[in-house]
Amino acid sequence: MADQHAQLSWKDETIPVSDRFDDPYFSLQNGLEETRHVFLAGNDLPARFAPGFHIAELGFGTGLNMLTTWAAWEQSGQSTPLRFTSFEAFPMEPVDMERALAAFPELSDYAMQFLDAWTGAPCDLGTVQIEVIQGDARETLARWEGKANAWFLDGFSPAKNPELWESDLMAHVANHTAPGGTAATYTAAGFVRRGLEAAGFAVTRTPGYGRKRHMTRAVLD
Repeated sequence: MADQHAQLSWKDETIPVSDRFDDPYFSLQNGLEETRHVFLAGNDLPARFAPGFHIAELGFGTGLNMLTTWAAWEQSGQSTPLRFTSFEAFPMEPVDMERALAAFPELSDYAMQFLDAWTGAPCDLGTVQIEVIQGDARETLARWEGKANAWFLDGFSPAKNPELWESDLMAHVANHTAPGGTAATYTAAGFVRRGLEAAGFAVTRTPGYGRKRHMTRAVLD
């Protein structure tokens, strides 16, 4: 059976790059600021945070998005658990997560708590409840029974990983979004925007992070 874990190379010894998709896991400029710009601001967070808030994500990767959101959740004054569900086909080994996350000392306390507890099974860390559902999201999301208030669409580049952006999957995202829920992604690829629109989202193109001129924000009509 083929290895279903992430196969990595490292750029500048600090940035993991997927060998399978030939794409870095986060911005070469500043992955933390990219997450804040695209996924937090793109979903109007932390302003929308409220008890019971549920975030879902396509592509868990290093866990950077989860850690950034968890920190923002606590810093916004929330004390109840944030629910964070991610769909990941090729999970990264914890030792590789640790190496990648070392680039973000601002999150070191959160990263340490997460890595100390992480086994791949659902994980309750008090103010965050994490579940990473492993497998092909085109299959696992269809079977999922949850509904998210906000989606982080963070698969590898649509040009290199088109399966994670196809219209059928965007329809599943919409079906698992709470009324008034949102989605955000770093890509502004036309077929991704059209897939979100066909699924029932109102889609806008907004300024991207760093060298990316545009990104996509979506609100479920």
